[in-house]
Amino acid sequence: MDIESYKRAAAARAVDFVQPGMRLGLGTGSTAAHFVDLLSERVRAGLDVVAVPTSEATRERAARGGIALTTLDETPQLDLTVDGADEVAPDLSLIKGGGGALLREKIVAAASARMIVIADESKWVSVLGQFPLPIEISPFGSIAIWRAIEAANADAGCPGPIAMRQGRDGRPFETDGGHWLLDAKLQRIPDPPALAARLAQIPGVMEHGLFIGLAHTAVLAGPNGVRLVERP
Repeated sequence: MDIESYKRAAAARAVDFVQPGMRLGLGTGSTAAHFVDLLSERVRAGLDVVAVPTSEATRERAARGGIALTTLDETPQLDLTVDGADEVAPDLSLIKGGGGALLREKIVAAASARMIVIADESKWVSVLGQFPLPIEISPFGSIAIWRAIEAANADAGCPGPIAMRQGRDGRPFETDGGHWLLDAKLQRIPDPPALAARLAQIPGVMEHGLFIGLAHTAVLAGPNGVRLVERP
């Protein structure tokens, strides 16, 4: 099996957690896309659910699949969110945002009674940080914000280079919310909560890709099959 097959296997296991009448959060990214497609098959077979998408790309995919959609304004409390991750640590802390939707993803996850993260086994790590940490910022004052982020990273014991994410047109990548993304190449984050707290205090940082205390279950697929990890 290849990586995409593992992603789909993890997504298929997560679909088993969906019950009729649930209010769902739909994640963004390649693994979450498999979940949306498999959920769409269940919906077409008669499953009754309503969902909040975390990006325009997910909204379009879910709509094509026939999933009934709502918003957090209309449905502020969700039963379950299923989303992918770029890294998953043993305590189920995550790095997310490789797909560029981390702000909406975190808002939706926080509004959910339960979050299940789905991934292939390569995303399982002992310590977060090898994957660049996405940080969503205001375009206004970007250089000042950038410098404050560099200082915060260093204070948290994980200095490293930062790059502005580029779009296909060579201009800064713009999120659905109209913000820019910085990717911090930190290699190793010794204390994710400490770094998260420092980043959250910087004016102009809209959100960061450290998801701490949000995921309840990880569904990981690899050569040895699918396994579930519950948050300690």
